[in-house]
Amino acid sequence: MPELPEVETVRRGLAPVMEGALLTRLQQNRPDLRFPFPEAFAERVAGRHIVSLGRRAKYLLIDLEDNLTVISHLGMSGSFRIEDEVQGDFHHARSKDSKHDHVIFHVERDGKQQKVIYNDPRRFGFMHLWKRSELDLYPAFAELGPEPTGNALDADYLAGRLSGKSQPLKGALLDQTVIAGLGNIYVCEALWRSHLSPKRQSGTLVTPKGKPKKELLLLTEAIRAVIADAIAAGGSSLRDHIQTDGSLGYFQHSFSVYDREGGACRMPGCNGTVERITQSGRSTFYCQACQK
Repeated sequence: MPELPEVETVRRGLAPVMEGALLTRLQQNRPDLRFPFPEAFAERVAGRHIVSLGRRAKYLLIDLEDNLTVISHLGMSGSFRIEDEVQGDFHHARSKDSKHDHVIFHVERDGKQQKVIYNDPRRFGFMHLWKRSELDLYPAFAELGPEPTGNALDADYLAGRLSGKSQPLKGALLDQTVIAGLGNIYVCEALWRSHLSPKRQSGTLVTPKGKPKKELLLLTEAIRAVIADAIAAGGSSLRDHIQTDGSLGYFQHSFSVYDREGGACRMPGCNGTVERITQSGRSTFYCQACQK
C-alpha cells in the first residue's frame, strides 16, 4: 500500500502537468474500480480547470474550479503516468499495460495537450467527487489526525494522545486518528531512529503530569525526519508502486530496519541484528539490542 511519501511524490510529479491545465475530457474505461465511479463522473469534471493538486494523508486531491475535488486513492497497485514523460532508469513495464488504463485525464496546458493515465491492475484504488469546502466531512477525513509534515504534529500533541495508554507504540502510531498517513514502513524506521521498541507501552513516553518525556521529543523529530527523507528520495516504491515517470523510488535503498530481517543493525556502535515480529497482523522490523 503506498504510504504518504509515495502519494506526495505522485502529487509533485503530476503538478507541473495538471495544475492550471484545462481538463478537456475524462476518459473512463470501466464503470468501477474498488467502488463504482461517481455518477456522471466524466461529464461533471470535463471542461473545468485544475486549480491545484493536494494531498491528505494517503489520498491525492485534484482540486477543480467551482468547488469540486477529485479524491483519488491508489490502493495496492494504482499509479499515474504522463504520456509524454521520458521513462526513468527503473521503468516498471507493467504500468503501461493498456488493459489496466482505467481512467485517462486529457489535459491542455500552455497549448500542449497531454494524457494523465491512471493504471491499476488490481483495481483496489478508487476515485470520488466531493465539494472542496466540505472535505472535512468526507468520511475518510473526518477523524484523521494531523499530517506528519505539518506544524500541528509536535511532542505536546502526541503526549496528549498517548498519555495513559498501554497500547504498544507501533500500534498507536499506525492509528490514523493519531497521525494521518503514517504507515508501517515509516513507523518502523522512525522507531529505530529514536531507539524505541515497537512493543513499548505508549504511555511510558509521557510524564505523570502529561508532559512529553525526552524519548517522545526524539520520536517526534524522527517521524518528521524520516518522512522528509523519504519524500526527498521519491518514496519507497515496493512491488507495484511507481512514480509518474515510471521510475522506482530510492528510499528503499536507505532502509535501516524495514525488510532487513537477519541483517546487522546499522546504528553506530550497535552489534545487534534486525528481527521481525508480527503485531496486529503486520510485520515489524526492529533491533532488540538498541531499541528499548
